[in-house]
Amino acid sequence: MKSFGKRAEGLRLERMRASPLWAGEEFRNVYPVVPGLRDASAKMPSISEFLCGGERRAPKGPFPVADPSQLWHQKPQSGLRATWLGHSTVFIEIDGYRVITDPVWGPRASPSTLVGPKRFQPVPVDLRSVPPLDVVVISHDHYDHLDYPTIRVMAKTDTMFVTSLGVGAHLEAWGVRPERIAELDWWESFRLPGSDLTITAAPSQHFSGRHMRDRNATLWSSMVIRSARHAVFFSGDTGLTNEYQVIRERLGPFDLVMLEIGAYHPAWGDIHLGPENAVKALSLLGGGNFLPVHWGTFALATHDWDQPIETVLTLSQREDFHLLVPRLGGAVEPAHEYELDPWWRKIDSLSAEPRITEENPIELVEGQAWPLD
Repeated sequence: MKSFGKRAEGLRLERMRASPLWAGEEFRNVYPVVPGLRDASAKMPSISEFLCGGERRAPKGPFPVADPSQLWHQKPQSGLRATWLGHSTVFIEIDGYRVITDPVWGPRASPSTLVGPKRFQPVPVDLRSVPPLDVVVISHDHYDHLDYPTIRVMAKTDTMFVTSLGVGAHLEAWGVRPERIAELDWWESFRLPGSDLTITAAPSQHFSGRHMRDRNATLWSSMVIRSARHAVFFSGDTGLTNEYQVIRERLGPFDLVMLEIGAYHPAWGDIHLGPENAVKALSLLGGGNFLPVHWGTFALATHDWDQPIETVLTLSQREDFHLLVPRLGGAVEPAHEYELDPWWRKIDSLSAEPRITEENPIELVEGQAWPLD
């Protein structure tokens, strides 16, 4: 299947093998697991639990959706604005540059369009309506972060792709020109030509792979996006690691921190944060403006779909950080004060009818043509 991607070879593979993170035939996690992260008594969820377990793994009603397309025609007043488009896909405007993280427009987090975890609902804006991008940032090659149909469309543009070592082989196989791909080892940086925009790969604790026989064949990273005035931290997928303190010292401080909170399980504590460990990671990174990602889009674990954000909201009431939770398609400027609206609590009671007001335009997206090449 084309969606599996391609294994690295030639000079790309030689560079991967030169990385201190390469161990024989694959990449590896190199930092000790923080005590208590993995619950030794927790059993891995079974296939039946994934397929049938839990009545609230998906929302019962449609999400309230903001249309960001008109807002994107206006520059952010503060110079930094982030629009959450679902899961780990965030459109970032940073001092005149446009960056998107882990863009996924496909209908499923899967190599197939017929089976696998399905989106709760489509992305609130058509992919071809997204303004021209300066950089696409891809943290690692899992299906909910690296999406074949999305990349096939983006390959026809002139944007740069910045990603982890080895992931460029997938991108090239899907039509991205080699000169538009920058692959980074941890602590390496890419500077957009003729600009002050840099993307730096930083440590994370996870794994990679798109089928049974390519586990850890490519690297996984967190990413730091920095201009002359602002800096954004994006976790990708990761467990809790003391390296967050090192990241803060070497690459901080951050105006916005985006950390994964969803799709977690006690048996996966060393490779996914979950809400409690996301707050701990935020503290190590210096606190501040926190935009949770990796939730509310796919049922990738057995917890209730809204459990991660409810837990983070509870923690925010006794911890010192500024929680930003825009609705799907909603935009926030971290420098501005927002009154948090727990919009997700209203979803089960929402009808399928559009809810539009002059003060807060909302539209419910019921369908979209997926760009399947």
